[in-house]
Amino acid sequence: EIDTVINFAAESHVDLSFGNSVGFTRTNVLGLHVLLEAARRCDTIARFIHVSTDEVYGEVEGDSATESSELEPTNPYSCSKAAAEFICKAYIRSYKMPITITRGNNVYGPHQFPEKVIPKFVFRLRRGMKCCLHGDGSSRRNFLHVFDVAEAFDIIVHKGQDHQVYNIGSNDEISVLDLARLLIRSLGLREAGSEDDLIEFVPDRAFNDCRYAITCERLAELGWKQQ
Repeated sequence: EIDTVINFAAESHVDLSFGNSVGFTRTNVLGLHVLLEAARRCDTIARFIHVSTDEVYGEVEGDSATESSELEPTNPYSCSKAAAEFICKAYIRSYKMPITITRGNNVYGPHQFPEKVIPKFVFRLRRGMKCCLHGDGSSRRNFLHVFDVAEAFDIIVHKGQDHQVYNIGSNDEISVLDLARLLIRSLGLREAGSEDDLIEFVPDRAFNDCRYAITCERLAELGWKQQ
């Protein structure tokens, strides 16, 4: 019998969402809605965890966003994820479904698909190509290893509360430019101070949030800690 659903499924590449926004709505909103309907009709479901994103908070200036911060998504991808969250909230209120929502930072780890920034940069550098950065590379992001993410979901499944939201966040905030320089040094391609000849700048996104930042004290109270 199925008793737990964790919905990781999503179109999640922001760049692609600018050119195929309807596809993102179809997958991230309608897809989630269909899954909720299936779960609602299954009497054995005791927990439904919807995996959202820190990007639903929009661009964060100053203090990091908490789970109660207002949602201000700025691109088609994050808007579709915010819309999915509101459908979850409707199913909580209307059907009393045991839904929990998570909002996480960027994830990295082994075998990640190379559309994401870290494997993409590594892929290009190992093939003699440069890291290509949007704008001036000053946008700041936080990155969380997939092992920490897996531990967070294990804790949420077994200790999390229904109808609650949990941020899954990292303290490792870094600009995309500094990330590219770090990867270049880590691969032994350049010494510190000479990395920039392996970096090129490309036109920025239609809109690019300067910073995402979240707090995760609520998850820490359940025993989670970034390793």
